[in-house]
Amino acid sequence: MLKDNLKEVEKNIAQACEKAGRKREEVTLIAVSKTKPVSMLQEIYDEGIRTFGENKVQEMVEKYEEMPKDIKWHMIGHLQRNKVKYIVDKAVLIHSVDSYRLAEEINIQAKKHNVTVPILIEVNVAGEDTKFGVKPEETLQLAEEIAALENVRIEGLMTIAPFVEHPEDNRVHFRRLKQLSVDIASKNIDNVRMEILSMGMTNDYMVAIEEGATMVRVGTGIFGARNYGKAN
Repeated sequence: MLKDNLKEVEKNIAQACEKAGRKREEVTLIAVSKTKPVSMLQEIYDEGIRTFGENKVQEMVEKYEEMPKDIKWHMIGHLQRNKVKYIVDKAVLIHSVDSYRLAEEINIQAKKHNVTVPILIEVNVAGEDTKFGVKPEETLQLAEEIAALENVRIEGLMTIAPFVEHPEDNRVHFRRLKQLSVDIASKNIDNVRMEILSMGMTNDYMVAIEEGATMVRVGTGIFGARNYGKAN
């Protein structure tokens, strides 16, 4: 079943890229494996997927130890400062940085591990009270502040769009994030690149790709509905 799900997702990504006049390789599929057992991750791994996304630090750490070492782990969930030390040397990209204090802690821990950590700034484009993320109008200032940190590198922006019945309803948010990234890129800030746009999930990733997403985070579309019981 997972194999068929993955094929369907891959087909959809290819179609969205074609519609937008983009190359398939411009979009990275992140298999969001939160709450899923290692056996399911292994099944997808065996189909060639090497990029996985986790929401919780403990889950990422456990799976990091159990799974093959060529996997690229992405931290996509809200990250508490006291948990940074556990994943700073494991995550290839932290998607959910929404404050200077969090970036500062990542910088501190990165120095201890002698690594430079790529991050995305999480933007609450739709202004939802229930979502984390910086306001669009405050994103540039935050980027400028974080840019001064030596062991953190800003690679782009991320957003979690509202859950909507019609994916088209989120096009406006994806378009706004894309425009924001263009505006920030035009400032030519040292240590700030706007190469990555992480947006779009199972419900709306095709629309996100049409609007410029370079990373889509697909969980349910690959693994099926979430299981909030035991993770392993």
